[in-house]
Amino acid sequence: MGSRLNTDLAYIAGFLDGDGSIMLQVKSRGDTSRGVRFMATICLYQDTRHADTLLWMREVFSIGYISHRKDGITELKINGFDSVHQVLTQLQPYVKFKQVQVSALLRACILLRTTKIGQLNEFQLRELVDIVFLIKQHNYKSHATLSKDSLLHRLGLTP
Repeated sequence: MGSRLNTDLAYIAGFLDGDGSIMLQVKSRGDTSRGVRFMATICLYQDTRHADTLLWMREVFSIGYISHRKDGITELKINGFDSVHQVLTQLQPYVKFKQVQVSALLRACILLRTTKIGQLNEFQLRELVDIVFLIKQHNYKSHATLSKDSLLHRLGLTP
């Protein structure tokens, strides 16, 4: 079973390299001391006619959820620091093109799964902001309008 699992993980890593996204998103949240929350996400995309591939991937990891978009694309989304950490740790040895994003998001997951955002010190918050923008810089396309200065201000890290 070991070599079969390794083959499956290598295939999924290649799929992630080509048709996937790795994100550390920042969501506004009024019920937190910082006014934001960080959200780790892996998203894999496929034409809905071939959605069985994503269903199989979900079975391999036993986490994530499937959604069908109106534009004929199906997504497998994996959210949460523990879940994302678990998946990326397994895929990391096989990822070729998104290694920067994987390493950065793994660092963020380790930090955020052990410490609540209100307990993070300035150094840790600045590291998370750097990770958000490092991942954004290495991703192909982003519709986000949040600037680094704006996020630093929102987190109370500017004079």
